[in-house]
Amino acid sequence: MTRHALRRYALRLVSLVTALGLWQLLTGLDVDLWLRFSQFPTVTDVAHAFAGRLTGSDYWTDLTDSLTRILAGFLLAAVLGVAVGVLVARSRLAEDLLGPVLEVVRPIPAIALVPVAILLFPSNEQGIVFITFTAAFFPVLVSARHAVRALTPVWEEAVRTMGGGRWRILGSVVLPGALPGIFGGLSVGIGVSWICVISAEMISGQYGVGYRTWQDYTVVDYPGVFVGMVTIGVLGWVTSTAVELLGRRLTRWLPRTSYVPGGRSRSVVLPAPASARVPVVVKAEGDSQYQSDAQQQGSGETEQEARDEHLV
Repeated sequence: MTRHALRRYALRLVSLVTALGLWQLLTGLDVDLWLRFSQFPTVTDVAHAFAGRLTGSDYWTDLTDSLTRILAGFLLAAVLGVAVGVLVARSRLAEDLLGPVLEVVRPIPAIALVPVAILLFPSNEQGIVFITFTAAFFPVLVSARHAVRALTPVWEEAVRTMGGGRWRILGSVVLPGALPGIFGGLSVGIGVSWICVISAEMISGQYGVGYRTWQDYTVVDYPGVFVGMVTIGVLGWVTSTAVELLGRRLTRWLPRTSYVPGGRSRSVVLPAPASARVPVVVKAEGDSQYQSDAQQQGSGETEQEARDEHLV
């Protein structure tokens, strides 16, 4: 690990410790200016409540139930959202048939669909998964649709020129080219899913982090409420990071921009494959000027062919 990376992690740790210290200071001194920090539990109170929850079985049961609901709804939304988004972006018929319905339903908050879920599904568990699915579906759909429409037609025409059909274009151009935008929608969708599943558990759940947080609020157990809030934040961060890391791994072929101190950025160009290397031809023995020009020309052609290969 480089010194620059260690410095960044140290700054993040200092930021977190500073926030916790400020919280402890304001609540410990019962500061009441415009905001009433005297009503808040201190960091030590929340830590003691957290330690007590970790030793019990209910906490882990709630954690497992919430994660199961999130994963079931999110995976379903990821598959259907990408499929419908690509279909709407590539087919005018699908856009005319599905577009109006999707645009009318999309602005409705997922939490507003809780009564609909209660009426439609025979169990609360299925209804909560439906709420989670609905919350993540539309961000994924919109991001996939815009990512596909933003692709340059040159790539598709190149595949058609080489004899590729519709499925070849879909697998070689559309999906790889749209992956960065799709994973942006997936990152947003997993965060919105956590918001909505917690709200759904508060209303119609029997177990889960949201249900337990609401129960703590009803019995005026504010340290327990903050335990639920911290748990939700950590789970949301872990799942969002997992989606982002998966997206980076699946888009390794993209050129990356690395951070350089001083406000400059440096593009990281992938090395050209061996098949793209251009041999150097020397006109005459001892003609160093011509050899240098040929090497420069071959290097430029090599980089251009490498870029074209990665784009296709």
